[in-house]
Amino acid sequence: MNSFICAIGTATPPHKIAQMQTAEFMAEALQLSADENRKLKALYRVTGIAHRYTVLPDFATTNGQFTFFPNTPDLEPFPTVQQRMAMYQQEALPLSVAAVEDCLVQIKQFDRSSITHLITVSCTGMYAPGLDIDLIQALNLPSTTQRTSVNFMGCYAAFNALKVADAFCQTDSQARVLVVCTELCTLHFQKYREYDHLVSNAIFGDGSAAVLVQSQPLPKHINIGLAAFHCELIPAGKKEMAWHIANHGFEMTLSSYVPDLIRQGIKCLTERLLQNLDLELSSVNLFAIHPGGRKILEAIEKALALQPEHNCFAYEVLRDYGNMSSATVLFVIKAILQTLSPANHHQPILSFAFGPGLTLESMLLRVHYV
Repeated sequence: MNSFICAIGTATPPHKIAQMQTAEFMAEALQLSADENRKLKALYRVTGIAHRYTVLPDFATTNGQFTFFPNTPDLEPFPTVQQRMAMYQQEALPLSVAAVEDCLVQIKQFDRSSITHLITVSCTGMYAPGLDIDLIQALNLPSTTQRTSVNFMGCYAAFNALKVADAFCQTDSQARVLVVCTELCTLHFQKYREYDHLVSNAIFGDGSAAVLVQSQPLPKHINIGLAAFHCELIPAGKKEMAWHIANHGFEMTLSSYVPDLIRQGIKCLTERLLQNLDLELSSVNLFAIHPGGRKILEAIEKALALQPEHNCFAYEVLRDYGNMSSATVLFVIKAILQTLSPANHHQPILSFAFGPGLTLESMLLRVHYV
């Protein structure tokens, strides 16, 4: 028995920053030489990102009048974890509420009191009482709503949240599960000049996505069934992608070897997911791949013999939003959902996401219309 995604909502902060404008900010913050500045801008140009969103207006400031970072040439004293978490607590709730509203408005006369479970997902901030409780109060959800938090798992965390939602629906036919992934990645800008940090600063943005999952599909509505999941670990990549709490924010390690590791493991992952479903990869035409970066998307295409058009939704999300960690793959699935019609009934959608571990997550979805 499948459970079903009935609606997906998304939201971004108000500050939309062009990619090369961010490069200018970074070059000044890092106090780069002319040659270093040239190399940094070259890196930003090849990301495939046109613009990203952030809760911090400082990234768009040209007069040096910052509101979060110090108004000093080297941004010292650099913001502490405490200051970054205070900003997360201030900004995560309104962004999450906007995503939920965008989700629930798609279902006519939706009764919020029917929500039984809330799953919150984030790797970019935490506090207690947390975002889950704040959402219960802000959305006027029942105080009896069962709450689960999936924290610090990185870009693949939405898959784990959907697995938990699916488990709730499998055991309770009346379950209505709201999943909210909210990531404020730009809070964690680091001033290191190592390549890993330069790449992280170049690709991550802020965003939120909300999903309603239930055991029964909505009638006369495009639903997406959760058909199967499969996860693999590549221990050799444990140090290549990591996420650590340091004194001045959360520090991302994103090695240049990650695309190669994903390329080596993605075919086996796909085969193991599909082998018990009586489904061949050649029969899949819709792909919801987490756009962790342009090179990651290209590595998957090479490993699975896909064409770039198979990946068009991932490239669009990467271009317009960058990598928003756990929320990103839900932006991709929403983009696909908006193109579907009843004629797509039962069509498969293959989805992937990746994160620390090195973790490879896969999921098979099916379009459902009744």
